[in-house]
Amino acid sequence: MRASTRIPALAVAGVLALTSLTACGGGDSTSASGDKNDKVKIMVGGLDKVIYLPAMLTERLGYFEEEGVSVQLLTEPAGVQAETALVSGDVQGTVGFYDHTLDLQVKGKQVESVVQFSHAPGEVEIVSNRAADEIRSAKDFKGKKLGVTGIGSSTDFLTKYLAVNSDVQTSEFTPVAVGAGQTFISALQQGSIQGGMTTDPTVATILDKKLGKILIDMRTPEGSEQALGGPYPSSSLYMQTEWVNSHKKTVQKLANAFVRTLKWMSAHSADEIAAKMPADYAQGGGKALYVQAIKSTLPMFTKDGVMPADGPATVERVLKAFNPNLKNAEVDLAKTYTTEFVEKAN
Repeated sequence: MRASTRIPALAVAGVLALTSLTACGGGDSTSASGDKNDKVKIMVGGLDKVIYLPAMLTERLGYFEEEGVSVQLLTEPAGVQAETALVSGDVQGTVGFYDHTLDLQVKGKQVESVVQFSHAPGEVEIVSNRAADEIRSAKDFKGKKLGVTGIGSSTDFLTKYLAVNSDVQTSEFTPVAVGAGQTFISALQQGSIQGGMTTDPTVATILDKKLGKILIDMRTPEGSEQALGGPYPSSSLYMQTEWVNSHKKTVQKLANAFVRTLKWMSAHSADEIAAKMPADYAQGGGKALYVQAIKSTLPMFTKDGVMPADGPATVERVLKAFNPNLKNAEVDLAKTYTTEFVEKAN
């Protein structure tokens, strides 16, 4: 009932041509009010990534079931692919970066974060040992090949901002879509990329194998402040606004479940959290390394699911620094998130 599966890439490819939206369900069996059967499909931009840990942890803790909502978690390796599944109507929710809600708004799509998991990106810019002497800061991105999970993903967005903020134009380096986990590690080993942006547990594995070094660490609010100039709300549950408004009882149940998980995380150790997760999420690095990955990333998570006050403005400033679609666009930040459901959950 709550199986974790993956929609084949071809099933969602090309949807961001952004043709007309089917208003809601993509085959959802709920009624027009949306709350009869409480069945929801949620696409995650990488279920095994620590930055999206609350998705699977909520299921493992049994909170979806206790709230009376049947959730099917699906996975795609990059947030941009998870976004595509939402826009196409294949799923009703996405666990991905909040910044996609701004990007979609200027494309005419109303999407909003309903539970904000984090107030920092949780991302790390890694450089290979071979390139460590050439890349000492973002100023050295010029002429380099840098790994991102996917073109148009949040890792792509953040890499471009770091470059532009250091006077390197986006045309002066090459982003390479290498996914995460072993595909990212292989690209780094083979020299296909000199560095790139990724998350735990990939970061922990690279450091453990001594394949690379941390250049910029945004796993904490302090790291986010230093690199981006403010809190950067990233991983969240975001959904189409029209679906949210017509399925409020279901959305409230989801918010209740996720907020319970965030509170549980804040009261438990990395060891205790790791013990609840599927064993294969350690990506072959072993339990101790996975625990360390969770411990390093825990500071990014909120304790209540509430959007940080200055977060949306930081995200808008970052995106407008490099994104021509957003640079001169009017973004209504109030429509990119809601605290209605998390306030009730708290």
